[in-house]
Amino acid sequence: MFVTYILSQIRAYLRYRETVRELSQLGDRELSDLGIVRYDIHNIARTSAAAA
Repeated sequence: MFVTYILSQIRAYLRYRETVRELSQLGDRELSDLGIVRYDIHNIARTSAAAA
């Protein structure tokens, strides 16, 4: 059970990092088209990782 928890936390962290990386590569115009401002990237990634 403990190992399952640790693995799920690692997967969530990897999803978080991937989301941050992908959104950070977008330009301000592309982020704006998505309704995202640059300083919200980490919050969006954290929410996305927790929801999956």
